[in-house]
Amino acid sequence: MIKTLKEIVHSQNEHLEIRDHKRFSTVIQFKNGVLKKGERKTLAGAGIRALVDGCWGFVATSETDEENLRRSAGEAIKAAREASQLKKEKIKGLGTGEVGQGTFNLYQKKADEPEFGEKVNALQKAEAKIRDAGNDIIGSMVNYHVFQDSKVIVSSSGAEAEINDQKSEIAIVAFGASGEKQEMGMVSHGITGGWSDLFSRNHLDEMVEKAVEIVRTKLKAGYAPGGNYTVILDPQLVGVLAHEAIGHTVEADFVLSGSVVADKIGEKVASDLITLVDDGTQEGAGKVLVDDEGTVNKPTVIIENGVLKNYLHSRETAHMFSTEARGNARAFTYRDEPLIRMTNTFIQPGKDRLEDMIKGIEDGFLLVGMDQGGQADATGEFMFGVQEGYRIKNGEIKEPVKGINISGQAFEVLKSADALSQEFNMDLGSGYCGKKQPAKADAGGPYLRCKVMIGGQQGKGEQNE
Repeated sequence: MIKTLKEIVHSQNEHLEIRDHKRFSTVIQFKNGVLKKGERKTLAGAGIRALVDGCWGFVATSETDEENLRRSAGEAIKAAREASQLKKEKIKGLGTGEVGQGTFNLYQKKADEPEFGEKVNALQKAEAKIRDAGNDIIGSMVNYHVFQDSKVIVSSSGAEAEINDQKSEIAIVAFGASGEKQEMGMVSHGITGGWSDLFSRNHLDEMVEKAVEIVRTKLKAGYAPGGNYTVILDPQLVGVLAHEAIGHTVEADFVLSGSVVADKIGEKVASDLITLVDDGTQEGAGKVLVDDEGTVNKPTVIIENGVLKNYLHSRETAHMFSTEARGNARAFTYRDEPLIRMTNTFIQPGKDRLEDMIKGIEDGFLLVGMDQGGQADATGEFMFGVQEGYRIKNGEIKEPVKGINISGQAFEVLKSADALSQEFNMDLGSGYCGKKQPAKADAGGPYLRCKVMIGGQQGKGEQNE
């Protein structure tokens, strides 16, 4: 295939990018004892993008024989040429960046990878264990998803890359009740890799036990009183903050639209303790060695010791900002055009011990894991639900609390950071980043002590009997 794509690209005088993409996906879902999904699907085709007279033209096709690819390339060039006659603002060039050449294997199937039927049986048993955990457990769900990608990317810029990738994820959900009170507990995980990689940190049975434990803890917990508090965010919440509230504001297309960090390169935006990085070469669900423009991914230091250093770019915006493209242009399927996206985004660990961070709080909270729901915008304002909360009094962890939402302005929160743990974890859980199209991404960091606004669902901090 790569030979054919090279011949098509080099037969044209215009800039061309051709991305041949095959995806094999598997979804298995059990809910309340019923198999809801047991699917294996294939999606295959090519996305062709042309740049003519400062405008893009894009064509996607499921027919990837040479004749049709040549015809589709011609259609993309024609679309770009027609758009150039109408569009006033033109692309003045594409930024430089190392192009991918050769084969890039993010994952290779292991000998112990179970067959489809074995996975179904294992997930069915896991879902049954949730329901068998006790009379207080009233609902259950296990959701498993994996997709295997094979891509060939060839461009006029010199990219000639073959990419093999696999992303796997699991979500375990338990629902519980006590009287009229109902709660949910979820444990999820996502990874670049296969079945054994997915459960290398926690066994499937351990994830089931944790989901049930979360439900029971929340059923006994009271609500937290609202107000401004010193809190410790766990690595997953730090990852959510880094990705949702910070990461999107530094994507160059959002910067051009007027995000809160526009024109702030070189300015102090966070505590000296904060160094924030986006790095597709790290292990995680967002691992990307070559992006969908054919650019090799390199680590991007976004914030260094509190100072804003870089935005995230496509080749188009890299030229506009007179910088280098570092592999952040991504497309979910062959039918999608590349957009600026994060990969693995994280705050680097510090030197503090978690127990010392807890001892330093007179009245606050330890907050663990993201609950369903949350939002952030280009101003850096955010609000996230928290799955588990624990009151801290006089340097000691006390009773659990629930119904917590945290909010604030992300950069102000990072300015308030006064301790980062030595411990580090990158696991945003399952699911996708949404920005016109889905993308697998990951995020994390250390435990982080900072100040946030807390709002409980009932807001008065009363305890349940």
